[in-house]
Amino acid sequence: MAYPYMNGTLHAGHSFTVSKVEFSTGFARMQGKRALFPLGFHCTGMPIKACADKLVKEVKMFGQEFETCPELHGKEEVGGGDAAASDKTPPAPTKTQTRDDVSKFNTKKSKAVAKSVKMKYQFQIMMALGIPLGEIHKFADPQYWLSYFPPLCKRDLTNFGARIDWRRSFVTTDANPYYDAFVRWQMNRLKELKKIRKGVRETIYSPKDGQPCMDHDRSEGEGVLAQKYTGLKLKVKQLAPEAEKLLGSMLAEDADIFLVAATLRPETMYGQTCCFVGPKILYGIFQAGGNAYFIMTHRAARNMAYQEIQGVFSKFGEYPKVADLPGVSLVGTVVHAPLSVHKDGVRVLPMDTVLASKGTGVVTSVPSDSPDDFATVTDLAKKAEYYGIKKEWAELEVVPIINTPSYGDMAAPFLIKQMKINSPKDVKQLAEAKALAYKEGYYQGTMLIGEFKGQKVVDAKEKVQDHLESLGEAFSYFEPESLVMSRSGDECVVAKMEQWYLNYGKGDAEWRDTTLGYVKDGLNTYTAETRHSYEGVLAWLNEWACARSFGLGSKLPFDREFLVESLSDSTIYMAYYTIAHLLHKDIFGKEPGVAGVRAEQMTDEVWDYVFARRELEKATLDESGIGKDALESMRREFEYWYPLDMRVSGKDLINNHLTFFLYIHIAMFPPENWPRSVRANGHLLLNGDKMSKHTGNFLTLEDTVKKYGADASRIALADAGDGVEDANFEESVANSNILRLFTLKEWCEEMVSKGGSLRTGPKDGLWDRLFENELNGLVEEARQHYEGTMYKLALKTSLYDFTSARDFYREITAAAGVDMHRDLVMRYIELQALLLTPIAPHWAEYIWLEVLGKPTTVQKELYPEVPAPDAALSSAREYVRSTASSITSAEAAQQKKKDKGKSIAFDPRGPKKLTIFAAAKHPAWQDKYIEMVREAFDATRLTVDDKALNARVAKLGEMKKAMPFVQGLKRRLASGEAATAVFERRLAFDELATLAAMVPGLKRTTGCRAIVVVAVDEAAKAGRVVVGEGGEGGEGGEGGGEEARVEGLPQVAEAAVPGGPSFHFENVPA
Repeated sequence: MAYPYMNGTLHAGHSFTVSKVEFSTGFARMQGKRALFPLGFHCTGMPIKACADKLVKEVKMFGQEFETCPELHGKEEVGGGDAAASDKTPPAPTKTQTRDDVSKFNTKKSKAVAKSVKMKYQFQIMMALGIPLGEIHKFADPQYWLSYFPPLCKRDLTNFGARIDWRRSFVTTDANPYYDAFVRWQMNRLKELKKIRKGVRETIYSPKDGQPCMDHDRSEGEGVLAQKYTGLKLKVKQLAPEAEKLLGSMLAEDADIFLVAATLRPETMYGQTCCFVGPKILYGIFQAGGNAYFIMTHRAARNMAYQEIQGVFSKFGEYPKVADLPGVSLVGTVVHAPLSVHKDGVRVLPMDTVLASKGTGVVTSVPSDSPDDFATVTDLAKKAEYYGIKKEWAELEVVPIINTPSYGDMAAPFLIKQMKINSPKDVKQLAEAKALAYKEGYYQGTMLIGEFKGQKVVDAKEKVQDHLESLGEAFSYFEPESLVMSRSGDECVVAKMEQWYLNYGKGDAEWRDTTLGYVKDGLNTYTAETRHSYEGVLAWLNEWACARSFGLGSKLPFDREFLVESLSDSTIYMAYYTIAHLLHKDIFGKEPGVAGVRAEQMTDEVWDYVFARRELEKATLDESGIGKDALESMRREFEYWYPLDMRVSGKDLINNHLTFFLYIHIAMFPPENWPRSVRANGHLLLNGDKMSKHTGNFLTLEDTVKKYGADASRIALADAGDGVEDANFEESVANSNILRLFTLKEWCEEMVSKGGSLRTGPKDGLWDRLFENELNGLVEEARQHYEGTMYKLALKTSLYDFTSARDFYREITAAAGVDMHRDLVMRYIELQALLLTPIAPHWAEYIWLEVLGKPTTVQKELYPEVPAPDAALSSAREYVRSTASSITSAEAAQQKKKDKGKSIAFDPRGPKKLTIFAAAKHPAWQDKYIEMVREAFDATRLTVDDKALNARVAKLGEMKKAMPFVQGLKRRLASGEAATAVFERRLAFDELATLAAMVPGLKRTTGCRAIVVVAVDEAAKAGRVVVGEGGEGGEGGEGGGEEARVEGLPQVAEAAVPGGPSFHFENVPA
């Protein structure tokens, strides 16, 4: 698993990922494998340093124990909410809430959403972590975090029972000189391989920190990338009177003023009829070079200032502002709209839903292809006086610019009419219409106008962009796809800067394609969803900044001004685990390990020898000072454990860490050492809701174990779920399993103590054979689930189903008046302990050593080998269950009818007799369906072609009668019963003998005075009594003597078929 970040203690979400590795490790050891589960402590990057810096500031503000902070004494001011809130229903989410760029891959960042709870000060967060107030000031030193949290992590995982080899633990950053040398080697080799390059590129950037802000440096916006926009220069032809009055003489008379609009669809600019501003937004007017001035939001200007865009802002980080203008003052301004058919200019109109937090705050309007634009200009024209505009400003001709197969030449009006959208307040419908129009227009549209008429939109888009830039009427710029906040509290921008980057993606297509090919054909991803996520990320992921100048970490060896970024120093550290215990004895590398090697001796050439099988020249070997035995020992250790068999992490890490992990392994190692599998899991809900400290729905690992104990917690984690969808930790499951494990322990102890009174001798009775066979089947079923890492199913089989099997055996033998067999009870207890060892090792250990008295730990036992389950006995077991259930359900149904005053066939509470009818042969009408199932059955895969079979059955018009019979055949085949037995219409077991054995138990559960089993003749009109009045009896059965013939059987006897008996209750004299 990904080593946890040491800015706090572990919570239940960490525990969920840990549990997958933990269960896998436990089972692998039971398979006779040496399974290694190591864990390090991640400290690289911004989070710890940013938090420490906040504490430095807060200590200066409030004192060492924050004694002068008003919030500490309950004096904090409570705000009155968002001043911009309104009771009005908002217009359509134009340009804001819906996805704009339909050509770009996107994922939901549920993890980022789950991190949204905030506190005002860092010391409050530390208090919430359980840090005593008097100690919090120590965390102002970032190095203190590295010594404080790793021991707590180790403590909590040890109490959880994790099978972790703590000898191999370490902290990252240069705090551990050995790991620091490992990271330097990795970066040097990647640079030699031309996987690391230096160049000017766009990156998410924190002006406050003065460096790129990568995923793990962010408090909000993980996974957000730089989005390219077209900045459209709308030259002012005539300012609105109010804006002109506010500006006065601030600008020269010959100044060129532009409203700068942001768009993702430059190909639609031919259809502009107006542009929108937010009337409540405060805009700035910024000097852009020469005599040009740009009007846009302050946020947009700040963002552009770091991109060195020609003709915009000339100095990095500077955006000189001349004045502020309220948006309402700009309404009515006439601007030149580049490429628009309206050459005399278009008007600036108001739109309340324009956001200052996206784009430039200036939005072009193309009502031919934008449904929300069409709805808005229509509404403006209808209510011109209300909006304070002239009607004709909103009524410029709407011209067709793109033809689409589905929506014609005017997609927006078509969809508005088709979806019956009446106003901008129809938010949901407009969002849907926008998605339809944009997707159809981009992928299927053809240009109807302009220089690229007749070309597909997908081809013309970039050409129109270049054309606008060549005319000097537009420029390209970037901004974050959505809000990104650094851990230092800075809103991030996009900056164009020279930096070191890993050349992922299209920059090194061969590397990308090799990685993609391995995902498709070599890597085990366990689920199709994980594989598809990998493929999607590899399609869009490109260059990744691998260096920063602030935070904790290792120095970039070839440019020591920078540190290695936190997602770039954590890609192949799994290789380091294999030799960490040889290098150092403590997590900081202060004391050398058993190899006796000092950190400075671990040169790049030595790492090459260990991990890359590069031989050392004698001079290099002598220079390193490391003995040949130590070197060979490290190489052997690495080659013994590698490749990595399983990587377990949250699905959100596919967007970065898990993909980088593959990329770098493929670059650094030969194919035989590439990772074998990646198991991505969903996020963990707590009691069906997101975990949140704010709402109190939160559990740390420490609290979980203290509250429920280790094994009940582990069972609840196994029960939470296995797929990539979000799992759910139910506290009720953990709580109920405390009692379940205790009760099971008590029973096991009781059985062992009274073992001498249990039945001995041959264990060849029917119930003994059924029980033993079911145990064998469950052992094999649990093995399959463990091997498939499906731990919820493994838990169900190895605990819930296993105890159900025991309960059935206990009840059926008691009903039959016989004791359970001692050998089978002891075998059950032994198997139960073994099957639960991966999930509940402490309970299993107690049962194994203290109850069963075994001489050695259960942790060294192999998974049990059992005979293959007997299909005949399995069928008999299901027969007993279903028959008993049908009989007791029928009796209960009669009682319900009686309670409601309805007429009943017999009085369930009166003296009664039960007659069971068993047929020796199947009805003739079933023959044709037998043949149909035979023809649809695949004997190799043990599957039936349902589609073809159901169609054939339906044609005969007997679905109601035939389908239950067909489904019964399919179940028998799926259970592993021999196809010959199923198709030749033979039961795999002796039905009459089984019914005879059931009679004593049925008499006890139903309270019947008498039970008779009748073997029905083929015509179902007569039969012979095999159990009961005049019958032979059986195991525990009644009667004795010759079988009696009975004539004139009731109609219910006709319903009996082999394996499906019918039955009849009747009252008898007391």
